[in-house]
Amino acid sequence: MAWKEVSKIFDTIWNFPHCVGALDGKHVVLQAPVNSGSDFFNYKSHFSIVLLAVVDGNYNFMFADVGCQGRISDGGVFKNSKLYKMINENSLGLPLPEELRGREMKVPYYFIGDSAFALCENLMKPYPGDHAPGSCKRIFNYRLSRARRVVENAFGISSSVFRVLRKPMLLEPAKAEIVVMSVIVLHNYLRTHSRNLYTPPGSLDHEVNGVIIEGTWRNDEGMTSMRHLRNAPKRSSSYVNEIRKEISEYCINEGVLPWQNTYA
Repeated sequence: MAWKEVSKIFDTIWNFPHCVGALDGKHVVLQAPVNSGSDFFNYKSHFSIVLLAVVDGNYNFMFADVGCQGRISDGGVFKNSKLYKMINENSLGLPLPEELRGREMKVPYYFIGDSAFALCENLMKPYPGDHAPGSCKRIFNYRLSRARRVVENAFGISSSVFRVLRKPMLLEPAKAEIVVMSVIVLHNYLRTHSRNLYTPPGSLDHEVNGVIIEGTWRNDEGMTSMRHLRNAPKRSSSYVNEIRKEISEYCINEGVLPWQNTYA
């Protein structure tokens, strides 16, 4: 799927402009691998490999990088990924920056993530801290979090259905990588060919008049061996902060949603 088609889905369904994918990472917990020493031992006192994935606006995986050793700091997971390398090499073929509707500043196309990732030109994340109701920053955080639900749901429904992800895998890392990648491929296949069976109505988060109704997969949220990455706060360049500010101002002006002040 072309990047602009992905962006159009995020803009149309999730009301977040120029977004080309929701990014998240998980520690996939393993039984202690043989002769691994501390290579796969993470900060949560588990042995793990890391799954980094990008999901489109329709809950499908577009990219997955699995196998990074759990000992690598969560802030370093993204920088050790193929995706990060491709962004830096400008080899992803992302569209050139364009103005948001009704505005003048050119804004790059970007992925969205949570506070576990560092803010950069092609990766937007929430503003840290608490913000006043109705403020640019609070509305931006609400709108970004709303769009990020697609990746939360993709991980959630996968671990809910494929029970191999419900407890630590009794496999060596190389075989665990194959299992995780197989789950991702099956998830996409079932979303395409058996959507109503795999994700029946009510299983995924959805909205009713702006109110988020949580999917039934969240009932099993505590029964997964996948663990969140830790936050990685970092300073960002003034240009990147200007990009985030521009998107924030768009969200309360040209791109305002009628209900956002009520639920942000």
